[in-house]
Amino acid sequence: MRGLRYSKMNQAEIRKLIPAIRVGVCAKRKKFSNPKGPEGRLHMLRATVSDLIKNERIELNYPRADEARGYTERLIADAIKYGDCYRPTMETADYWLTEKQLVHKLFKVLVPRYKDTKDSYTRVHKAPNIYPGYFYERSVLELRGNPFPPLEKKKSTRNWVHNILLEEQQRIIKKMYA
Repeated sequence: MRGLRYSKMNQAEIRKLIPAIRVGVCAKRKKFSNPKGPEGRLHMLRATVSDLIKNERIELNYPRADEARGYTERLIADAIKYGDCYRPTMETADYWLTEKQLVHKLFKVLVPRYKDTKDSYTRVHKAPNIYPGYFYERSVLELRGNPFPPLEKKKSTRNWVHNILLEEQQRIIKKMYA
């Protein structure tokens, strides 16, 4: 009985060592494959993560974007938590980022941008499918705070019924006490 309690305590301590990812990541592999097998699949994911860090917004198929998003979130979370002086973080960044200037961008540009944020570091939007052609669910994967114009318009809630009623009530109260 004592050994069980000790192992649970160790598991709790281990969880504190790994930074939490702010995006739900599915445990199952996504359904996209590569003719070169698992090695080609990892090479394709490395290229996707590198392109995302480099361009800050890319368009691709949804399954690939969803899986690359998890790896990018983990890479940025580790870079924020441990910094560039921690050897395993540098090895991870060196593996996932194919160009050396992207490692510099990760630690000098992205880490200061995201170190105080509570949201996820990436965002996925649905993109229109290419027609005519094969039906692939397209998406846009982007880093938050990128320099490009936003893809989603802010929805105005000013004309919702309850907001109109609240504004009218505030106007009446101001009139009564003025």
